[in-house]
Amino acid sequence: MEPITLATARLTLRALATADVDAVYRACQDGAIQRWTTVPCPYRRADAEYFVNKVCPEGWRQGTEFTFGAVDTPGNGVLVAAISLSVRATRTAELGFWTAAEYRGRGLMTEAVGAVTRWGFTRIPLDRIFWRAEVGNTASRATALRAGFVPEGTERAGILNNGVRRDCWVAALLPTDVGLPSTDAYVPARTPAARPAPAPGTA
Repeated sequence: MEPITLATARLTLRALATADVDAVYRACQDGAIQRWTTVPCPYRRADAEYFVNKVCPEGWRQGTEFTFGAVDTPGNGVLVAAISLSVRATRTAELGFWTAAEYRGRGLMTEAVGAVTRWGFTRIPLDRIFWRAEVGNTASRATALRAGFVPEGTERAGILNNGVRRDCWVAALLPTDVGLPSTDAYVPARTPAARPAPAPGTA
């Protein structure tokens, strides 16, 4: 698939380019990104070059991982974040993202997630996008919930980070959650009705 560009009120979402290597390298020096994501630690400039020039374009070419760089459109046009959809099973993808430290707290990533997930549902197309983050990553969790993701529980040993398996929170977004049709039919499981408690002396 050829890379495409999306636009929101405050962001331009486009494929990363060689000119973004320095910005990616600087952003990934942040301790929170190194602690909560699976980027290499320590993060070298060679890691940024490999990610931008090899991993990202290859993902687009193969249709397996669609990574966008989020550029602050009304501002000075700098790269403020990265967001990706990694295709897993049939019409299912995992959402991943990070935001540069100085641009957090403005709702920019929530805005980006809305645009990228809608594109994923309508153009790939996907029937389920899931998000995972290590238990304790409350900032990432808050972004996912603001974007409409529905919590589904905790996955034990779900994330391998720097050689250590850790439990992670899991949430998912379906096209029907945002008013879009599903490609495949979806029949939710019925939740059994709660049985009334027996009357005293009849149990």
